Amino acid sequence: MPLLKLLIFGFAAGFLAVPIFHQGLWWIFNRIGVIPPQRAAWVMDPVPPFGVPALFSKSFWGGVWGAVLTCFMAGLGGVSYWASWILVGAFALTAVAFFVVPRIKHEIMAGPLLPRFLVGLSVNGAWGFGTAFILRLLAAAGY
Repeated sequence: MPLLKLLIFGFAAGFLAVPIFHQGLWWIFNRIGVIPPQRAAWVMDPVPPFGVPALFSKSFWGGVWGAVLTCFMAGLGGVSYWASWILVGAFALTAVAFFVVPRIKHEIMAGPLLPRFLVGLSVNGAWGFGTAFILRLLAAAGY
């Protein structure tokens, strides 16, 4: 597959995986009490610096991750394809969210981190699964 097509499909799959899979699992966790009710899924509050809704910001970054990771995992098949997407999504996205983003934003991570880290692994692993699934749907449709 040409690189540009791979990047576009990876971006689209990663973008769509956020509202469907990542935020879908977030909503489930919210409903069963794993995530507090005040931290709802599909939040549309504006996010600095451009004031875009939070869901679109998360989806954009999901698309960026999808485009980059698709370049590395396009040749995988079978169990390694699914495991790679889920594990890389879970660990890489969560590690960046915990150790890189707060430093960029000059924020301090406060409170009990282990439960938040486990939730991060789960919802980002769901994103990885969703991205892989959407990429397979696109391939099956002949794109």
